[in-house]
Amino acid sequence: MRYLPLTDEDRRAMLDRIGASEIADLFRDVPKSARDPEFDLPLHQGEAEVERILTQFAAQNTSAAQCAFFCGAGAYRHHIPASVDYLIQRSEFLTSYTPYQPEIAQGTLQTLFEFQTQVAALTAMPVANASMYDGSTGAAEAVLMAHRVTGRDRAVLSGNLHPHYAETIRTMAGLAGEIVTAPVSPRPAEDLAALIDDKTACVVVQNPDVFGSVRDLTRLAEAARAKGALLVVVFTEAISLGLIRPPGAMGADIVAGEGQSLGNALSFGGPYVGLFASKQEYLRQMPGRLAGQTVDANGRRGFVLTLSAREQHIRREKATSNICTNSGLCALAFTIHLTLLGDIGLRKLARLNHARAAALADRLGLVPGVELVTPVFFNEFTLRLPRPASEVVDALLDHGVMGGVPALRLYDGSAECESLLIVAATETNTEDDISRYARELATVLAR
Repeated sequence: MRYLPLTDEDRRAMLDRIGASEIADLFRDVPKSARDPEFDLPLHQGEAEVERILTQFAAQNTSAAQCAFFCGAGAYRHHIPASVDYLIQRSEFLTSYTPYQPEIAQGTLQTLFEFQTQVAALTAMPVANASMYDGSTGAAEAVLMAHRVTGRDRAVLSGNLHPHYAETIRTMAGLAGEIVTAPVSPRPAEDLAALIDDKTACVVVQNPDVFGSVRDLTRLAEAARAKGALLVVVFTEAISLGLIRPPGAMGADIVAGEGQSLGNALSFGGPYVGLFASKQEYLRQMPGRLAGQTVDANGRRGFVLTLSAREQHIRREKATSNICTNSGLCALAFTIHLTLLGDIGLRKLARLNHARAAALADRLGLVPGVELVTPVFFNEFTLRLPRPASEVVDALLDHGVMGGVPALRLYDGSAECESLLIVAATETNTEDDISRYARELATVLAR
C-alpha cells in the first residue's frame, strides 16, 4: 500500500499559501538540465539480476584496501579493530531514534556521556556535547555559537581551513553575518590576527591545517581575546590529538572537528561524527545534545539528556541550533575504539602515524623535482611537483598507488595549487607501500 496522506485539496491549499500555482514552480530555480536528466536505465529485473549488475558497477571502483593508499585531506584510513563492529551491535545500545526515554536507553546514554568525557579530554576543553553530524557542520555551528556569545556578526576564516568546511560555514552561517576569508597560504605564513577587529565574533583556524601544517595558536588566541573575539579551532584528524598540543591548551574558546579516524571507516564519505567542545561558560549556547549523569529515585547512578529546553523540538526558532540529533552510532564506534586504545594506546598510535608520514616525506623528498612544502606536520603534508598534481595522481593509480589528493580538487581554479599534492600516511601504510610510492613517483616524473 502506498502512503499518500495528502489529498489534492491539501496540496492546493499549501501551494496557495506560498504563492505557487503548481508543484513545478517549486523547482524553477533548478536548471532544466538538472531537473530532467536523461538516464539510460534498464527495464526492471529480478533481485538476483539487479544484485549482479550492481556488483559489476562496484567492481569498477578502486578501494583503499586494493592499493598503496595515501589519501587524506579530511578523511583518513585507519585500522579499526573487529571488536568495534561486534560491540556496537550489542542489545545494550539498541534504542529508538532518539534516547529521550532514559529508562530504556541507559546503555546509549552512558556511552554518550563517556563520549563527551573523551572529547573533552582529547581537546583539553571543559565541556563537550554528544556529537554533531560531522566536522564541517560542527565548524559552522561553532561560528553561529560565537555570534550568540559575543553579539557580533563578523567571522574570520583561515585561508588554510579545509574548503569544504569553509563552504559549509558560508552556507549555514553566511546569513548570520559577514564572513571574511584570508588568502590561501600552503606555507603557514598567514597573519590572521591582523584581520581581527572590534566587530569580529570569532576567528576560525584549522590545526593541522588542510595542507598538513601544525602551528602554535597561542598568540592568535591572545590576539582574539584582546579584541573580544573567540578562537574557534577546527581539526579533521582526531588521532593528531594524541601527539600535538590540544586546542584547549592553546587558548581555544570553541573546538570542532571530525572524529571519523576512530572507529569509523572511510565509507565513501559518510556517515561521520562531529566532535564539539567549548569553555564551561558557553555551555548553554552549545548546539546539539548533552548527556548528563544523575541518580534515580533509589539513589542509583543513571544518565539522561540534559538542558533539553534549549533544543529545536521545544524552543523551535529560538533554539540554540537547528541540529536536534547526534551521530549516535558513529559516536558509539568512536568511544569503543578509543576505549580499547586507552591513553597510552592513542599516544602510541599517534607516534606511529607521525613516524610513517615522516619516513614517507623523507623518501619522496629525494625524488628529483619534488619539494616538501609543509616541513612541520603530523601525518599529512603537501608536496610541490614539477608537473600538475592531477596528472601525476592519475599516472600513479595505473601503478597501483593512490598518491594523495591534488590541492586543485579543493581549490578549483587556483594556479598556485595546480602542482600541489596533499599526501597522508597512517599506521596502515607499510614500508613496502612507502618504497613503492617513492619508486613509482620517480618513474612517473621521469617520463
